[in-house]
Amino acid sequence: MPVLVVGSIAYDSIETPFGKISEAAGGSALYFCAAASFFSPVNVVAVVGEDFDQSILNFLKQRDVNFDGMSVKSGKTFRWGGKYLTDMNVRETHFTDLNVFEDFNPEIPHVYKTCTSLFLANIDPDLQLQVLDSVKNPQLVIMDTMNYWIGTKAKSLERVINRCDVLILNDEETRELTGNNNLITAGRQILKMGPSHLIIKKGEHGALLLNNKFVFAAPAYPTEKVVDPTGAGDTFAGGVVGYLSRKNKINLNDLRKSILYGTTLASFTVEDFSFRKLETVTQKDIDARYKKLLKMISLV
Repeated sequence: MPVLVVGSIAYDSIETPFGKISEAAGGSALYFCAAASFFSPVNVVAVVGEDFDQSILNFLKQRDVNFDGMSVKSGKTFRWGGKYLTDMNVRETHFTDLNVFEDFNPEIPHVYKTCTSLFLANIDPDLQLQVLDSVKNPQLVIMDTMNYWIGTKAKSLERVINRCDVLILNDEETRELTGNNNLITAGRQILKMGPSHLIIKKGEHGALLLNNKFVFAAPAYPTEKVVDPTGAGDTFAGGVVGYLSRKNKINLNDLRKSILYGTTLASFTVEDFSFRKLETVTQKDIDARYKKLLKMISLV
């Protein structure tokens, strides 16, 4: 069964110490698809403006990504612009123009409603709840969010978190959501809100996986060339969800492997701007880097 993703499609203008790019395709939904499509068909619900060049989507359509749920509205596509400093973990936002995304109202096509795996990308938690109510009976619900929703829509966010199986946050969001600086203690607090599992992204320092019985720490793949970290988190999520969607019943080993695949795919994304690397990378490339990562963390 295909994975269903509800998220954003955007044009990004980005500057890093290694160059800059204007009006490049981006958004949570597209980065997610570029990764998840290596494991599973993907159905997309998103919105773009009349100015969006749909030929950008061709490489994803060739990987069995379905855009029937993408609506085209009168106006301009969502745009974001920013600059990454020498420390690539720090960035400045120069502008955020929501445009048609400001009035995004996810409409789930009937054929999408039976998808068993659902990824709720970083959108308004009220919209995430709306999507959850529209999908019939997803077996796996994974969600993302951001600081803005934690600060402005805490009640709605808590309701979504209570209904998800896996919550993905970064370390800053984890601390803000709980008011606790210790990630393990904060993670335990979040698990009490409802999700079975919590994944905490720590950028170049990898990720933590927690549930009520265990903690698993995974490193990031040690990439020598980091050009642009935009979309790395959504690529990571795509690898996690795509891999898990192939499993009838998820166990601890599956969760560990999904995180390693997520960080492997994210390591390709950061090596160039936009989707340049994800357009050309092959399954053979991914498997080779995944095996290298396994050797790095193995004692035998």
